[in-house]
Amino acid sequence: MKKTAIVTGGRRGIGRAIAARLGSAGFNLVINGSSDPAGDDFSDIGGEYLYVKGDVSASQDRERLVREALNRFGAIHVLVNNAGVAPKTRTDLLDMTEESFDYVMSVNTKANMFLTQLVARQMLKQEPAGKKRGTIINISSCSAVVSSVNRGEYCVSKAGIAMLTLLYADRLARERIFVHEIRPGVIATDMTETVREKYDALIENGAFPIPRWGKPEDVAEAAVMLAGDTLLYTTGNYIDVDGGFHIQRL
Repeated sequence: MKKTAIVTGGRRGIGRAIAARLGSAGFNLVINGSSDPAGDDFSDIGGEYLYVKGDVSASQDRERLVREALNRFGAIHVLVNNAGVAPKTRTDLLDMTEESFDYVMSVNTKANMFLTQLVARQMLKQEPAGKKRGTIINISSCSAVVSSVNRGEYCVSKAGIAMLTLLYADRLARERIFVHEIRPGVIATDMTETVREKYDALIENGAFPIPRWGKPEDVAEAAVMLAGDTLLYTTGNYIDVDGGFHIQRL
């Protein structure tokens, strides 16, 4: 039986790389993005896919995403919560606005909470496929545990994802639905392009034991491992894909 995976924020960057890697591993793909894919080339997906435009922070769009996935492929076996936004403006913590906080939290954390809820309910209706009933993978960030006082809303949103991973892992383990978190570090994407000089300097000055920028494909390799049937006695865990940045050194 061919399994189906939903990847939110799958038009570009990390989400696109994950979708391509899962496609090459034999999954059907439901790719979600917030804008039309006009001009996009998905030939690298390597399998059958459906693109669903929608804003995952909106309940009606989350429901439509799940509905269209089921209409096309009949079941959902993997959910990758990848969609995320940064603050529109980096601002000192003492100047952060409620509007900015709400914007980041609604996409990064609230959408994760309630899309996972929808998909988990669907997985519970399905017969297990392979050695487990389902897999949920949350794309978080090293910012879940690393302070950046000029984008506090982003850090809080990612810390929330870390707790959602634990909560859903606890709730769903007996149902053989396993929940994992990936914490990327400095990955070369559109989001990090605006601060390239800052991170170039950190890499040059030795902040990262593996002294290079991360690539979206580095995160995708972790995701495809978690989505498969090899890790069957682990849930609620996280993988740092950050070049060793998490290592505390003297």
